[in-house]
Amino acid sequence: MSDVPAVKAALKSQAIETPSWAYGNSGTRFKVFAQPGVPRTPQEKLDDAAQVHAFTGVAPTVALHIPWDKVDDYAALAKHAQERGLRLGAINSNVFQDDDYKLGSVTHPDPAVRRKAVGHLLECVDIMDATGSRDLKLWFSDGTNYPGQDDIAARQDRLAEALSTVYDRLGDDQRMLLEYKFFEPAFYTTDVPDWGTAYAHCLKLGPKAQVCVDTGHHAPGTNIEFIVALLLREKKLGAFDFNSRFYADDDLMVGAADPFQLFRIMYEVHRGGGLTSDIAFMLDQCHNIEPKIPAIIRSVMNVQEATAKALLVDRGALAAAQRSGDVLGSNAVLMDAYNTDVRPLLAEVREELGVDPDPMAAYRASGWAERIVAERVGGRQAGWGA
Repeated sequence: MSDVPAVKAALKSQAIETPSWAYGNSGTRFKVFAQPGVPRTPQEKLDDAAQVHAFTGVAPTVALHIPWDKVDDYAALAKHAQERGLRLGAINSNVFQDDDYKLGSVTHPDPAVRRKAVGHLLECVDIMDATGSRDLKLWFSDGTNYPGQDDIAARQDRLAEALSTVYDRLGDDQRMLLEYKFFEPAFYTTDVPDWGTAYAHCLKLGPKAQVCVDTGHHAPGTNIEFIVALLLREKKLGAFDFNSRFYADDDLMVGAADPFQLFRIMYEVHRGGGLTSDIAFMLDQCHNIEPKIPAIIRSVMNVQEATAKALLVDRGALAAAQRSGDVLGSNAVLMDAYNTDVRPLLAEVREELGVDPDPMAAYRASGWAERIVAERVGGRQAGWGA
Protein backbone atom coordinates (compact mmCIF):
# COMPACT_ATOMS: atom_id res chain seq x y z
CA MET A 1 0.00 0.00 0.00
CA SER A 2 1.50 3.35 -1.05
CA ASP A 3 -1.67 5.41 -1.51
CA VAL A 4 -1.38 8.07 1.22
CA PRO A 5 -5.16 8.55 1.77
CA ALA A 6 -5.54 4.78 2.20
CA VAL A 7 -2.58 4.68 4.60
CA LYS A 8 -4.15 7.50 6.61
CA ALA A 9 -7.51 5.74 6.69
CA ALA A 10 -5.90 2.56 8.01
CA LEU A 11 -4.05 4.47 10.71
CA LYS A 12 -7.18 6.34 11.76
CA SER A 13 -9.07 3.08 12.18
CA GLN A 14 -6.36 1.48 14.28
CA ALA A 15 -7.29 0.69 17.88
CA ILE A 16 -4.73 -0.11 20.58
CA GLU A 17 -5.95 -1.47 23.91
CA THR A 18 -4.18 -0.32 27.06
CA PRO A 19 -3.89 -2.48 30.19
CA SER A 20 -5.35 -1.29 33.47
CA TRP A 21 -2.38 -2.69 35.41
CA ALA A 22 0.09 -0.52 33.51
CA TYR A 23 -1.36 2.54 35.27
CA GLY A 24 -0.57 1.07 38.69
CA ASN A 25 2.66 0.50 40.59
CA SER A 26 4.88 -2.29 39.30
CA GLY A 27 8.44 -3.49 39.50
CA THR A 28 10.70 -6.49 39.32
CA ARG A 29 10.51 -9.57 41.53
CA PHE A 30 12.74 -7.66 43.96
CA LYS A 31 10.91 -4.37 44.41
CA VAL A 32 7.79 -2.44 43.44
CA PHE A 33 8.49 1.27 43.09
CA ALA A 34 5.61 3.53 44.10
CA GLN A 35 4.95 6.77 42.22
CA PRO A 36 2.87 9.77 43.30
CA GLY A 37 -0.53 10.12 41.62
CA VAL A 38 -0.94 6.40 40.84
CA PRO A 39 -4.61 5.27 40.70
CA ARG A 40 -6.16 3.80 43.82
CA THR A 41 -9.24 2.27 42.19
CA PRO A 42 -10.23 0.73 38.85
CA GLN A 43 -12.22 3.91 38.19
CA GLU A 44 -9.09 6.06 38.53
CA LYS A 45 -7.25 3.70 36.18
CA LEU A 46 -9.95 4.39 33.61
CA ASP A 47 -9.60 8.13 34.22
CA ASP A 48 -5.91 7.86 33.31
CA ALA A 49 -6.64 5.62 30.32
CA ALA A 50 -9.04 8.29 29.06
CA GLN A 51 -6.11 10.70 28.95
CA VAL A 52 -4.14 8.32 26.75
CA HIS A 53 -7.07 8.03 24.37
CA ALA A 54 -7.68 11.78 24.41
CA PHE A 55 -4.10 12.54 23.38
CA THR A 56 -3.60 9.70 20.87
CA GLY A 57 -7.11 9.17 19.47
CA VAL A 58 -6.51 5.42 19.01
CA ALA A 59 -6.73 3.85 22.50
CA PRO A 60 -10.49 3.43 23.09
CA THR A 61 -10.47 0.23 25.16
CA VAL A 62 -8.96 -0.84 28.47
CA ALA A 63 -8.18 -4.42 29.51
CA LEU A 64 -9.11 -5.43 33.05
CA HIS A 65 -7.34 -7.91 35.32
CA ILE A 66 -9.33 -9.89 37.88
CA PRO A 67 -9.05 -9.71 40.87
CA TRP A 68 -6.81 -6.63 40.56
CA ASP A 69 -9.78 -4.71 39.10
CA LYS A 70 -12.53 -6.40 41.08
CA VAL A 71 -15.57 -4.21 41.83
CA ASP A 72 -19.05 -4.82 43.17
CA ASP A 73 -20.82 -3.49 40.06
CA TYR A 74 -19.20 -4.19 36.69
CA ALA A 75 -22.04 -2.61 34.74
CA ALA A 76 -21.37 0.61 36.66
CA LEU A 77 -17.66 0.30 35.85
CA ALA A 78 -18.52 -0.10 32.16
CA LYS A 79 -20.67 3.03 32.42
CA HIS A 80 -17.78 4.90 34.07
CA ALA A 81 -15.63 3.95 31.08
CA GLN A 82 -18.30 4.94 28.57
CA GLU A 83 -18.69 8.37 30.17
CA ARG A 84 -14.98 8.91 29.52
CA GLY A 85 -15.11 7.83 25.90
CA LEU A 86 -13.82 4.32 26.59
CA ARG A 87 -14.98 0.71 26.50
CA LEU A 88 -13.87 -2.20 28.63
CA GLY A 89 -11.79 -4.67 26.68
CA ALA A 90 -10.30 -8.06 27.45
CA ILE A 91 -10.87 -9.62 30.85
CA ASN A 92 -7.60 -11.12 32.11
CA SER A 93 -7.77 -13.95 34.60
CA ASN A 94 -5.37 -14.50 37.49
CA VAL A 95 -4.63 -18.05 38.58
CA PHE A 96 -1.03 -17.43 39.59
CA GLN A 97 -1.08 -15.35 42.78
CA ASP A 98 -2.91 -17.63 45.20
CA ASP A 99 -1.02 -19.94 47.56
CA ASP A 100 -3.15 -22.84 46.35
CA TYR A 101 -1.55 -22.49 42.90
CA LYS A 102 2.01 -23.26 44.00
CA LEU A 103 1.94 -26.54 42.03
CA GLY A 104 -0.34 -25.24 39.28
CA SER A 105 -3.89 -24.08 38.79
CA VAL A 106 -5.90 -25.85 36.09
CA THR A 107 -3.17 -28.50 35.81
CA HIS A 108 -2.66 -28.97 39.56
CA PRO A 109 -2.63 -32.63 40.67
CA ASP A 110 -5.35 -31.91 43.26
CA PRO A 111 -8.86 -31.84 41.71
CA ALA A 112 -10.05 -29.37 44.37
CA VAL A 113 -7.46 -26.81 43.30
CA ARG A 114 -8.37 -27.35 39.66
CA ARG A 115 -12.04 -26.73 40.46
CA LYS A 116 -11.12 -23.51 42.25
CA ALA A 117 -9.10 -22.29 39.24
CA VAL A 118 -11.82 -23.16 36.73
CA GLY A 119 -14.35 -21.42 38.98
CA HIS A 120 -12.33 -18.23 38.72
CA LEU A 121 -12.16 -18.50 34.93
CA LEU A 122 -15.94 -18.94 34.77
CA GLU A 123 -16.31 -15.92 37.06
CA CYS A 124 -14.32 -13.95 34.48
CA VAL A 125 -16.83 -14.96 31.79
CA ASP A 126 -19.60 -13.70 34.07
CA ILE A 127 -17.73 -10.38 34.26
CA MET A 128 -17.51 -10.33 30.47
CA ASP A 129 -21.29 -10.65 30.33
CA ALA A 130 -21.65 -7.65 32.65
CA THR A 131 -19.09 -5.44 30.91
CA GLY A 132 -19.85 -6.35 27.31
CA SER A 133 -16.26 -7.54 26.83
CA ARG A 134 -15.54 -9.81 23.88
CA ASP A 135 -12.28 -11.44 24.97
CA LEU A 136 -11.21 -13.65 27.85
CA LYS A 137 -7.42 -13.75 28.11
CA LEU A 138 -5.86 -16.79 29.73
CA TRP A 139 -2.26 -17.10 30.86
CA PHE A 140 -1.13 -19.94 33.09
CA SER A 141 2.03 -20.03 35.18
CA ASP A 142 1.44 -23.78 35.51
CA GLY A 143 4.38 -26.12 35.09
CA THR A 144 7.07 -27.98 36.98
CA ASN A 145 10.53 -27.15 38.28
CA TYR A 146 12.06 -30.64 38.47
CA PRO A 147 12.08 -33.79 36.36
CA GLY A 148 9.56 -36.28 37.68
CA GLN A 149 7.66 -33.65 39.67
CA ASP A 150 4.43 -34.46 37.81
CA ASP A 151 3.16 -36.35 34.78
CA ILE A 152 3.70 -34.09 31.76
CA ALA A 153 1.01 -35.69 29.57
CA ALA A 154 -1.51 -35.81 32.41
CA ARG A 155 -1.08 -32.08 32.93
CA GLN A 156 -1.98 -31.53 29.27
CA ASP A 157 -5.12 -33.61 29.80
CA ARG A 158 -6.09 -31.48 32.79
CA LEU A 159 -5.43 -28.31 30.82
CA ALA A 160 -7.58 -29.50 27.92
CA GLU A 161 -10.42 -30.38 30.26
CA ALA A 162 -10.36 -26.96 31.94
CA LEU A 163 -10.19 -25.08 28.64
CA SER A 164 -13.10 -27.09 27.27
CA THR A 165 -15.24 -26.26 30.32
CA VAL A 166 -14.58 -22.55 29.94
CA TYR A 167 -14.99 -22.65 26.16
CA ASP A 168 -18.43 -24.18 26.52
CA ARG A 169 -19.44 -21.28 28.80
CA LEU A 170 -18.55 -18.58 26.27
CA GLY A 171 -21.33 -16.65 24.57
CA ASP A 172 -21.78 -16.51 20.82
CA ASP A 173 -19.86 -13.23 20.51
CA GLN A 174 -17.15 -14.05 23.04
CA ARG A 175 -13.67 -15.47 22.50
CA MET A 176 -10.94 -17.19 24.47
CA LEU A 177 -7.37 -15.93 23.92
CA LEU A 178 -4.72 -18.43 25.02
CA GLU A 179 -1.35 -16.87 25.80
CA TYR A 180 1.93 -18.80 26.00
CA LYS A 181 5.25 -18.26 27.76
CA PHE A 182 8.26 -20.50 27.39
CA PHE A 183 9.46 -20.30 30.99
CA GLU A 184 9.02 -18.57 34.38
CA PRO A 185 7.94 -19.35 36.98
CA ALA A 186 8.02 -22.98 35.85
CA PHE A 187 11.63 -23.72 34.90
CA TYR A 188 11.62 -27.40 33.86
CA THR A 189 8.31 -27.71 31.99
CA THR A 190 5.73 -25.03 31.29
CA ASP A 191 2.26 -26.31 30.41
CA VAL A 192 1.68 -23.71 27.66
CA PRO A 193 5.27 -22.92 26.61
CA ASP A 194 4.94 -21.94 22.96
CA TRP A 195 2.65 -20.99 20.10
CA GLY A 196 2.39 -24.59 18.92
CA THR A 197 0.96 -25.81 22.22
CA ALA A 198 -1.47 -22.90 22.36
CA TYR A 199 -2.43 -23.48 18.72
CA ALA A 200 -3.01 -27.20 19.26
CA HIS A 201 -5.39 -26.57 22.15
CA CYS A 202 -7.21 -23.77 20.31
CA LEU A 203 -7.57 -25.87 17.17
CA LYS A 204 -9.21 -28.66 19.15
CA LEU A 205 -11.51 -26.27 21.02
CA GLY A 206 -12.98 -24.51 17.99
CA PRO A 207 -13.32 -21.10 16.30
CA LYS A 208 -13.86 -19.11 19.50
CA ALA A 209 -10.39 -20.08 20.77
CA GLN A 210 -7.51 -17.98 19.45
CA VAL A 211 -3.82 -17.58 20.22
CA CYS A 212 -2.43 -14.47 21.91
CA VAL A 213 1.16 -13.59 20.96
CA ASP A 214 3.02 -11.77 23.72
CA THR A 215 6.06 -10.31 21.98
CA GLY A 216 8.19 -10.74 25.11
CA HIS A 217 7.44 -14.43 25.59
CA HIS A 218 10.00 -15.99 23.30
CA ALA A 219 13.50 -17.37 23.46
CA PRO A 220 16.28 -15.14 22.08
CA GLY A 221 16.42 -15.20 18.31
CA THR A 222 12.86 -16.44 17.83
CA ASN A 223 11.38 -15.22 14.55
CA ILE A 224 8.12 -13.80 15.90
CA GLU A 225 6.95 -12.54 12.52
CA PHE A 226 7.00 -16.13 11.22
CA ILE A 227 4.70 -17.16 14.08
CA VAL A 228 2.41 -14.22 13.29
CA ALA A 229 2.31 -15.08 9.57
CA LEU A 230 1.51 -18.73 10.25
CA LEU A 231 -1.21 -18.04 12.82
CA LEU A 232 -2.80 -15.48 10.50
CA ARG A 233 -2.72 -18.01 7.67
CA GLU A 234 -4.48 -20.53 9.94
CA LYS A 235 -6.95 -17.88 11.17
CA LYS A 236 -5.87 -18.52 14.75
CA LEU A 237 -4.21 -15.22 15.67
CA GLY A 238 -6.54 -13.47 18.09
CA ALA A 239 -4.43 -10.88 19.85
CA PHE A 240 -1.08 -9.37 20.67
CA ASP A 241 0.36 -8.41 24.00
CA PHE A 242 2.85 -5.77 22.89
CA ASN A 243 6.01 -5.15 24.90
CA SER A 244 9.78 -5.38 24.49
CA ARG A 245 12.42 -7.70 25.89
CA PHE A 246 16.18 -7.64 26.07
CA TYR A 247 16.67 -10.86 28.03
CA ALA A 248 13.43 -12.55 29.11
CA ASP A 249 9.92 -11.33 29.92
CA ASP A 250 11.03 -7.74 30.51
CA ASP A 251 7.66 -6.08 29.73
CA LEU A 252 9.34 -2.89 28.55
CA MET A 253 7.67 -0.36 26.26
CA VAL A 254 6.89 -1.86 22.87
CA GLY A 255 9.46 -0.98 20.24
CA ALA A 256 12.03 0.04 22.85
CA ALA A 257 14.40 -2.91 22.41
CA ASP A 258 14.00 -3.66 18.69
CA PRO A 259 11.80 -1.29 16.68
CA PHE A 260 12.79 -3.11 13.48
CA GLN A 261 11.28 -6.31 14.86
CA LEU A 262 8.04 -4.47 15.63
CA PHE A 263 7.99 -3.20 12.04
CA ARG A 264 8.54 -6.70 10.69
CA ILE A 265 5.71 -8.04 12.84
CA MET A 266 3.34 -5.28 11.72
CA TYR A 267 4.24 -5.88 8.09
CA GLU A 268 3.21 -9.54 8.41
CA VAL A 269 0.01 -8.43 10.15
CA HIS A 270 -0.75 -6.09 7.25
CA ARG A 271 0.27 -8.58 4.59
CA GLY A 272 -1.93 -11.24 6.22
CA GLY A 273 -4.98 -8.98 6.41
CA GLY A 274 -4.77 -8.66 10.18
CA LEU A 275 -5.29 -4.91 10.55
CA THR A 276 -8.91 -5.47 11.51
CA SER A 277 -10.98 -5.61 14.67
CA ASP A 278 -10.56 -9.40 14.60
CA ILE A 279 -7.06 -8.94 16.03
CA ALA A 280 -6.82 -7.27 19.45
CA PHE A 281 -3.73 -5.07 19.60
CA MET A 282 -3.12 -4.83 23.33
CA LEU A 283 -0.25 -3.50 25.40
CA ASP A 284 1.04 -5.62 28.27
CA GLN A 285 3.74 -3.65 30.02
CA CYS A 286 5.09 -2.79 33.46
CA HIS A 287 6.30 0.78 33.76
CA ASN A 288 8.58 0.42 36.74
CA ILE A 289 10.77 3.53 36.69
CA GLU A 290 9.10 5.73 34.07
CA PRO A 291 5.90 7.78 34.57
CA LYS A 292 2.91 5.62 33.72
CA ILE A 293 0.75 7.71 31.39
CA PRO A 294 3.56 9.16 29.24
CA ALA A 295 5.07 5.69 28.90
CA ILE A 296 1.77 4.30 27.64
CA ILE A 297 1.35 7.21 25.23
CA ARG A 298 4.84 6.55 23.91
CA SER A 299 4.06 2.86 23.44
CA VAL A 300 0.91 3.67 21.51
CA MET A 301 2.93 6.01 19.29
CA ASN A 302 5.56 3.32 18.72
CA VAL A 303 2.90 0.89 17.49
CA GLN A 304 1.52 3.62 15.23
CA GLU A 305 4.94 4.31 13.74
CA ALA A 306 5.63 0.64 13.05
CA THR A 307 2.19 0.28 11.47
CA ALA A 308 2.65 3.33 9.29
CA LYS A 309 5.96 2.02 7.97
CA ALA A 310 4.41 -1.40 7.33
CA LEU A 311 1.63 0.25 5.33
CA LEU A 312 4.20 2.11 3.22
CA VAL A 313 5.89 -1.06 1.95
CA ASP A 314 5.55 -1.17 -1.84
CA ARG A 315 4.04 -4.63 -1.97
CA GLY A 316 3.98 -4.70 -5.77
CA ALA A 317 7.69 -3.97 -6.01
CA LEU A 318 8.38 -6.44 -3.23
CA ALA A 319 6.44 -9.22 -4.95
CA ALA A 320 8.20 -8.55 -8.25
CA ALA A 321 11.62 -8.68 -6.61
CA GLN A 322 10.70 -11.88 -4.78
CA ARG A 323 9.44 -13.56 -7.96
CA SER A 324 12.66 -12.73 -9.80
CA GLY A 325 14.83 -13.98 -6.95
CA ASP A 326 16.27 -10.52 -6.33
CA VAL A 327 17.42 -11.01 -2.75
CA LEU A 328 18.93 -7.56 -2.25
CA GLY A 329 16.12 -5.82 -4.10
CA SER A 330 13.50 -7.51 -1.94
CA ASN A 331 15.29 -6.50 1.23
CA ALA A 332 15.72 -2.95 -0.06
CA VAL A 333 11.96 -2.54 -0.51
CA LEU A 334 11.40 -3.36 3.15
CA MET A 335 14.30 -1.19 4.29
CA ASP A 336 13.05 1.78 2.26
CA ALA A 337 9.76 1.67 4.11
CA TYR A 338 11.39 1.11 7.50
CA ASN A 339 13.77 4.04 7.01
CA THR A 340 10.94 6.42 6.11
CA ASP A 341 10.30 9.13 8.69
CA VAL A 342 6.57 8.66 9.28
CA ARG A 343 6.26 11.22 12.06
CA PRO A 344 5.01 14.02 9.75
CA LEU A 345 2.41 11.62 8.32
CA LEU A 346 1.22 10.64 11.79
CA ALA A 347 1.05 14.28 12.83
CA GLU A 348 -1.34 14.86 9.92
CA VAL A 349 -3.37 11.80 10.91
CA ARG A 350 -3.71 13.07 14.47
CA GLU A 351 -4.78 16.52 13.35
CA GLU A 352 -7.41 14.95 11.12
CA LEU A 353 -8.58 12.89 14.12
CA GLY A 354 -8.91 16.10 16.10
CA VAL A 355 -6.04 15.48 18.52
CA ASP A 356 -2.75 17.29 19.02
CA PRO A 357 -0.03 16.28 16.51
CA ASP A 358 2.42 15.88 19.43
CA PRO A 359 0.68 13.71 22.06
CA MET A 360 3.60 13.73 24.49
CA ALA A 361 3.91 17.51 24.54
CA ALA A 362 0.14 17.93 24.74
CA TYR A 363 -0.07 15.63 27.74
CA ARG A 364 2.75 17.45 29.53
CA ALA A 365 0.99 20.75 28.95
CA SER A 366 -2.40 19.45 30.09
CA GLY A 367 -1.62 19.57 33.82
CA TRP A 368 -3.11 16.11 34.38
CA ALA A 369 0.09 14.75 35.95
CA GLU A 370 0.20 17.55 38.50
CA ARG A 371 -3.53 17.25 39.15
CA ILE A 372 -3.49 13.54 40.03
CA VAL A 373 -0.47 13.95 42.30
CA ALA A 374 -2.36 16.61 44.24
CA GLU A 375 -5.71 14.80 44.31
CA ARG A 376 -4.71 11.18 44.87
CA VAL A 377 -3.42 11.49 48.39
CA GLY A 378 -4.24 8.72 50.82
CA GLY A 379 -5.82 5.39 50.14
CA ARG A 380 -4.03 2.38 48.73
CA GLN A 381 -2.35 2.70 45.39
CA ALA A 382 -3.07 0.08 42.74
CA GLY A 383 -0.33 -2.36 41.89
CA TRP A 384 0.30 -5.95 41.05
CA GLY A 385 2.07 -6.76 44.27
CA ALA A 386 5.38 -8.33 43.24
